[in-house]
Amino acid sequence: MLFNSLEFIYFFLPTVLALFFLLGRFNSRIAITLLVLSSLFFYGWWKADYLILIIGSMVGNYIVGSLINSAHQTNAKLAKLILTVGVTLNLGLLGYYKYFNFFLDQVSWLTGEDWQVARIALPLAISFFTFQQIAYLVDTYRKEIEEHSFLQYSLFVTFFPQLIAGPIVHHKEMLPQFAQASTFRFNSYHMSVGIVLFSIGLFKKVVLADNVAVYATPIFQAADQGIALTAYEAWIGTLAYTMQLYFDFSGYSDMALGLARMFGIRLPENFNSPYKATSIVDFWRRWHMTLSRFLRDYLYIALGGNRKGPGRRYVNLLLTMLLGGLWHGAGWNFVIWGALHGSYLCINHAWGHFRSSISSAPVLMAERVFYWALTFAAVCFGWIFFRAETLDGALLILVSMANLSTLTQGSPELILAFDALLWCIALLAIAVLMPNSLQLYKSVENILSGEQQIKVPRWQVPAAAVASAFAGLYALSSIGQLSEFLYFNF
Repeated sequence: MLFNSLEFIYFFLPTVLALFFLLGRFNSRIAITLLVLSSLFFYGWWKADYLILIIGSMVGNYIVGSLINSAHQTNAKLAKLILTVGVTLNLGLLGYYKYFNFFLDQVSWLTGEDWQVARIALPLAISFFTFQQIAYLVDTYRKEIEEHSFLQYSLFVTFFPQLIAGPIVHHKEMLPQFAQASTFRFNSYHMSVGIVLFSIGLFKKVVLADNVAVYATPIFQAADQGIALTAYEAWIGTLAYTMQLYFDFSGYSDMALGLARMFGIRLPENFNSPYKATSIVDFWRRWHMTLSRFLRDYLYIALGGNRKGPGRRYVNLLLTMLLGGLWHGAGWNFVIWGALHGSYLCINHAWGHFRSSISSAPVLMAERVFYWALTFAAVCFGWIFFRAETLDGALLILVSMANLSTLTQGSPELILAFDALLWCIALLAIAVLMPNSLQLYKSVENILSGEQQIKVPRWQVPAAAVASAFAGLYALSSIGQLSEFLYFNF
């Protein structure tokens, strides 16, 4: 079920909210049970067969977590062994569904044999709920988790606002909130904030991301088919996808946080204006923040981080981003994308060290603008490999971009109006110059709570409410052919 579908907005969400708060007044355990069952229904709407997969994964990881917890009391080595087995089984499950076909294709290419095996469909959200449960097992081993019932653990894994594409949450960020009695009481303030965030996110997805996608999709499809492109088409296709992905994932993140807030739950921030970044390090502090946190805490640091000198640090950065690229998808394009960002990070750290060694002068505005432009260009370059379905398609886009002699030539296959460029410019201006939705709602919260240090006209609160209402209503009226969120594919 999609957040931007009418059945979700008009039926599923209001029904679950009403029943949750109604049952919560009498028994919180029954309300949590309802939420777990509703989340499984939400997940099974896509394909009911995979309910067996997610339920089996939950049961298995809960048992492993309990065994780790019990072993800690008697044998630390046994606890570590159980953790190793648990993580291996999780990665094996993920590897089978996500990488088996890719692995088989490479074996076929190397051996020249044509292996005829049915393609394995990628289960929805398997990357997210697998990583979340791996983090749970590691935190259990580190003795950072209190024991929870299976019902609580099931809620931690399946809570539908964050189930499909994140944010990837820690147990301590969510379960303690469901232990509070106030969570099960309807709160008009939480509901209002949640509706505002959801409305803004819906507008970003349906109105902005989906409308600019019409310029990106045919360009990359043509490139994957080997159709020649003009430089204009290649540049516009790349910029359009850069904007589509931004507002698609930004919209999803807003909607996820807004949905959780309707239930009185605050999920961790996952998206903070990454196209405002002035370095690749800054970009990864803003883009898919909870995934970056997971890769740092459970992979980069586990590899040794920066504890063994700069040389080892750069190797660890490259390995982390290579695996991060593979996490996004099974294909050489994702490997290249991960390698690019790993290289970017190494260059970024090396430059920062070099600059600080030769000068302690603060970064001037002109230098900051240059850093921003260079970072944005590097990110756009990487998105080409991220979006293209074939390596040949990605290379064709790059070659076409470099062939500036075709910049003003038309194409009989792909006729792009001037409004494609206007869309890209307008969306880039919004992404770079305007405050993001989280900044806006935090400002409103500070005004309402009296914590705002600078006096702000109180008319901004109702103005923000009216603007978000119009955005939400316009988005609802614009829902036509459903389009999945791009991160559903990962």
